[in-house]
Amino acid sequence: MGIVNVTPDSFSDGGQWYDTDVAIAHARHLLTQGADIIDVGGESTRPGAAPVTPGEEAARVLPVVEALAGEGAVVSVDTVNAATAEAVVAAGAQIVNDVSGGLADATMAEAVARAGAVYVIQHWRGTPETMNSLAVYDDVVAEVCGELRERVDQARAAGVQDHQIVLDPGLGFAKNADHNWTLLAHLDAVAGLGYPVLVGASRKRFLSGVVPPALAAEPLARDHATTAVSALAAQAGAWAVRVHEVAATADAVRVAAAWRAHR
Repeated sequence: MGIVNVTPDSFSDGGQWYDTDVAIAHARHLLTQGADIIDVGGESTRPGAAPVTPGEEAARVLPVVEALAGEGAVVSVDTVNAATAEAVVAAGAQIVNDVSGGLADATMAEAVARAGAVYVIQHWRGTPETMNSLAVYDDVVAEVCGELRERVDQARAAGVQDHQIVLDPGLGFAKNADHNWTLLAHLDAVAGLGYPVLVGASRKRFLSGVVPPALAAEPLARDHATTAVSALAAQAGAWAVRVHEVAATADAVRVAAAWRAHR
């Protein structure tokens, strides 16, 4: 899953793909590198980010979605707003990637159920402005799995079918570095909930602990670490990995697939 942030303030590539034509061209480049899905986002979810209105979000992402879907690409949209979700699915998107798991907009699950789109339910506590203060767990794996199960139950009650659901443990969302590494080391527990698992580790701050200290503050310097995480996540059975740089990760997941095939 290749990331295209149509935002001026994303933590890793703020503003680089904000122009519609540039965003579309970048998405096409990611597809040539081996992306199976393009995940288009119109609102930054970095810690401390201010929200944007659904109208502004839709204005950013809809032209990109329409262009890519019109070319046959599988398009996901990273949104917590039901109105945006309905608009992008109508425009050709096949996946709604909701980092709030339905908590930000109580009508999201019903909207996804009506649309029939794949629904990525991510673990979430608080908003980008408050989530860092909520990174408190006695057992992060058990608690994240328990809270994801609650989100699934609510989605199913709203009419979402099991075949639509993908789960994301929400690395970096109300989690410190130790929490993130523990969840990665126990992806089997998340998969044990019975749904495909999406892993979004790309360039996140917790990876700074495994890159040379002189580069730790630079998000782009975390791409090689991201590739390693992608290979291990694939080996652990992840359905997809969400990344900024596709080429190396595509190689990594193919290596993991070949490795598994020959065990």
